[in-house]
Amino acid sequence: MKTKRDYPIVTVTSKAERSLKNGHVWVYGEEITERFGNCINGQLVDVLSSKGRYLGTGFYNNNSKITVRIISKNANDKFDTAFYERRLRYCFEYRKTVMSDDFDCCRLIFGEADSFPGLTVDRFNDILVTQVLSLAMEKIKDTLFPLMLKVLSDMGVKIKAVYERNDVSIREKEGLTQYKAFYEYNGLRTDLNGKTVICENGIKYNIDYINGQKTGFFLDQKYNRLAAGKIAKGKTVLDCFTHTGAFALNCAKAGAKHVTAVDISKDAVKLTEENAKLNGFENMSFECANVFELLTELYKNGKRPYDFIILDPPAFTKSSSTVKNARRGYKEINMKAMKLLPRGGYLATCSCSHFMTDELFRKMLREAAQDAGVSLLQIEARQQSPDHPILWNVPETDYLKFYIFQVI
Repeated sequence: MKTKRDYPIVTVTSKAERSLKNGHVWVYGEEITERFGNCINGQLVDVLSSKGRYLGTGFYNNNSKITVRIISKNANDKFDTAFYERRLRYCFEYRKTVMSDDFDCCRLIFGEADSFPGLTVDRFNDILVTQVLSLAMEKIKDTLFPLMLKVLSDMGVKIKAVYERNDVSIREKEGLTQYKAFYEYNGLRTDLNGKTVICENGIKYNIDYINGQKTGFFLDQKYNRLAAGKIAKGKTVLDCFTHTGAFALNCAKAGAKHVTAVDISKDAVKLTEENAKLNGFENMSFECANVFELLTELYKNGKRPYDFIILDPPAFTKSSSTVKNARRGYKEINMKAMKLLPRGGYLATCSCSHFMTDELFRKMLREAAQDAGVSLLQIEARQQSPDHPILWNVPETDYLKFYIFQVI
């Protein structure tokens, strides 16, 4: 069996054929029925139906449960330097359009949604922070990274350094090692301390892209923070799981009466306090505490000092097998927050786990409200910012749920 490009070939089950025709871009190992030619991990293969119909071309890796990651469904594509440069221009021009006010601080590449499976690239002014989660992207990064610099330069953007945050365990499932380091390329700096200042929604943040979580800052809540800020004016706000203080700072800037920022991490609380000082916000206080315990203690003491509570927890589940336990955690904090708020108070709540689907999250909120003896008046339902685009028919790209309610 051959195709006109003479790549190695895999044929797939009818189930995989339907999935690919419907827009998904993954082929699992158990969906492959036959292999023709020398299928090399990290190299391209053509994917055909059992009847020989072309379904797409993607990167092969037999070490991974996701054995083929499709990058094109055009049988005429040539996967040369020009192809990748064209794809990068699509990505960056899209961000320039949808993130026009914050193009200097946004996600430039969002994996499968941008047809670069397993690749994340965040821009923090003149720093790019990358994360490579697939073998294929690791193998072609020495092509991609210089092309990124070229395309950005053509757009008038000068990059000083590229830092690789490949310190994630999922790389091992692809047969890759974990590491983090500056990317070495002609003219790039490799001697920086990992600290920089960014500006989002008019607020400055100190970030650490070497030691901070993920790539150093969570960019996906950009516009949700603005939405929370609109509610916060004149309110006494409790921001739970504050991390770098982003929700708290947006509320303070918007004119909240007072904002209390809480996190279990001393480093996160310290960073939030530093960010408040950086922006000159004095209507804030900071507390290092376990949010579950804090909400319980406040309710037991009969205190209701807050009229707006924000819940932005880390992902309680990263697999389908732990969704049930995660659901209990989400329900507990939401129910406690609902009980703690006075009648007419406001609640912003979210989940950043793909496995906690919107349907499950909404069901959990209904049950939490019922157990708390309140009703929820929905103000807004939102998702991730558009620099983290959702590719329809690839549900894995749709992960962030964000709601604002009045509790009545």
